[in-house]
Order: sequence, then structure tokens, then C-alpha cells
Amino acid sequence: MAEGKHHWLRKDDAESTKASFPELFFDLVFVFALIQLSQTLASDFSFGIAFDALIFIFALWWVWIHTTWVTNLLDAEVVPVRLLLFWLMFLGIVLAIALPKAFGEAGLVFALAYAAMQLSRSLFALYAFKGTDARSFMTFARITMWLLVSSAFWVAGGLVSPESRAVFWIAALAIEYSAPLVRYWTPGIGASPAETLDVNGEHLAERCALFVIIALGETIITTGKTASDHADEGSIIFLVLVLAFLTTVLMWWIYFHDGQERAADTAEDATEPQNTADHLFTYGHLPIVAGIILTAVGEDFTLTHPHNQSDHANALAILGGPLLFLAGTLWMKTVSSRSVPWSHCTGITAILAGFVFVPYAENFLLQLMAAAILLGVALWEYIALRRFRRASA
Repeated sequence: MAEGKHHWLRKDDAESTKASFPELFFDLVFVFALIQLSQTLASDFSFGIAFDALIFIFALWWVWIHTTWVTNLLDAEVVPVRLLLFWLMFLGIVLAIALPKAFGEAGLVFALAYAAMQLSRSLFALYAFKGTDARSFMTFARITMWLLVSSAFWVAGGLVSPESRAVFWIAALAIEYSAPLVRYWTPGIGASPAETLDVNGEHLAERCALFVIIALGETIITTGKTASDHADEGSIIFLVLVLAFLTTVLMWWIYFHDGQERAADTAEDATEPQNTADHLFTYGHLPIVAGIILTAVGEDFTLTHPHNQSDHANALAILGGPLLFLAGTLWMKTVSSRSVPWSHCTGITAILAGFVFVPYAENFLLQLMAAAILLGVALWEYIALRRFRRASA
């Protein structure tokens, strides 16, 4: 049986760098999950809800990126791997349904669905590599042990009172996020050696870019639905809709115009592809995705209450979303090019300065400020890149 599993591994050819249809099908679950998350946040956003939102964002990203790592190593066109993705899709639907009430009566359902996704995927990879790749098998053995510990905290959090739940779930996330940093050190067998997984950097880059598209698409859906619900409230709604759409397009431009392709090239050509992929994708894309999600929530606020005097809770989404996004793209471009994009640094500084005006501005003015800053960053970078390419020609 071990010999028969060799064809489960991802093939080393040009096609292997492309996302497969089963992977794209799997991603649809996260469209639903992100919509659920955005609607939950927009309905009652506060500093407390924002803290809970970070737990959800960290959890959704971690389960998605680690599934992507497994499909980076295995061939998603093989029937057993496809069946794994279908199983994870079902669990993902349950997870997304439970998400709005995860800090209420659906806490145990959310925790069990999350833990089942993490453990079943890791156990499947453990079986797939048994007898085919000893180094990868041992790495996933360590990963599985770490996930058993974190899953205990997830389930315990689902069983305790909602007031204590966050403590257990933060501990679970801390365990999972710290595991790669210590190379899954496990008592008795130690840490995993560096570069044990045969990572395809170009494939990981494409998958992360597609997740960014999913997050931006969720922003379009949420914005369009909210705008249609308030279309009869005058020209201010049309103005905010234009600003929200412009913000989304600018985030797409800033990420894809130069950064994504450069990150893909860096990941593919790196001498330490596994370590580089961790920096660029596993951790590096988290603030990008979180920023897009928060931006969608901020746009929903602005469309619903454009003339309301803003407060720091609203500004955390309206300005904080673009701030996180620029910080993430700054990291990605700095790592991939070994040079700092000063346009992004200036944009981050301008947004931080904008928080000074929060008590004196209406929501739509903050939205205008965010769009203007992103436009300035995009134009600065575009002009700088054109000059650089002309000088290099």
C-alpha cells in the first residue's frame, strides 16, 4: 500500500504550480465564512467584538493556510485527496454556520468543527507520507501532536462559559502559531530539521493570491448588498459606494501590481523555500487578509451611518483595515525585494495621523481619508516603479 501512495504526492512539473479545481472548490467555503464574519462584526462592532474578531480571523486563516500547505505537497487531483477536501469543506460549512454564535450557544460546535478540520487533515497527511517520504512523515507526526494539544484547548473553550472562552481559544491559537517557529519541537523526538518539506513556492504564492481575491470579493459582495439596502437615502450613499469600490480596487492594485509576482518569484527561487514560504505566506499574509476583512466592516459602517460622528471603535475598522493591509504588503514586498517601499511607510504614517481627527469627523470623511491615502500609495509606487524600470532599461 505504501508504494501505491507515491502518486498521491504533488508532481514536479509546470502544471503542479497551478491551483487545481478541487482547491478552488474548497475555497468557496471560505467565501461563506468571511461573509458570516463580516456580517457578524458589522452588526455590533465594538472593541470587545474586535478582539473576538481577531480570534476568528486567526482561526480561519490558520485552517486555510495549513490546508493549502498539505495540497501544496499532495496532488489534489487524486481521488483520496479530493475526498479529504470535500470532508474539510463540510466541516468548514459547519464552522461558518456556528461562527456568529461561537461566543454563545454554538461555541462547542465551532470548536469541534475547527479541531476536526485541523486533526483530520494532519492525520491524512501523516498516512499519505507513511512509507513514501520519511522526513515529511516525521514532520507531520510532530504537527499532529501539537494539534492534539491545541484541540484540547479548543474543545475546553467550547465547554466553559462564554466569558472564559476567549482565554482557552487564545491559548489554542498561541500553541498553533508558535509551533512552526520552534519547528514543532516534540518531547522524545526533538524539533523538525529545517527544510524537510518539498515546498512549491509558486503554487503557495498563487493560492495565497487567490485567497486575497476571495477576501476582496467578499468586500464587494458586502458593500454591494449594504448599498442596495440604503439606496434610497440620497447621493451620500452613492459617494460612499464609489469610495468603497475605489478602496477595494486600490488594495487589489497595491497587492497585485508588483508585490504578488515578486513574492512568487522569491518563493520559487529561494535557497530555503520552506522558511521563505513561512515568512511570506504563512505569517506574512495574515495582516493583509485581516486588513481586507476589517476594511469591509468599515465600509459597511460608512454606508449604514455616513453622517454619524465617528468614534475610535468605528475608526478601528475604517482606518485600521487599510493600516493592517499596508503593513502586510510592506512586509511582503520588503522580504521579497530586500528593499523598503517607502510609499507604504508613508501611507501607514498618514493613517496613524488620521486617528487624531476621529472625534471630529463623520464616518464618510474617514472613508474618504482612507481612500485618498491608498490612492497616494498606489500612485507613488506606480511612478517609482516606472522610473526604476526606465533607468534599468
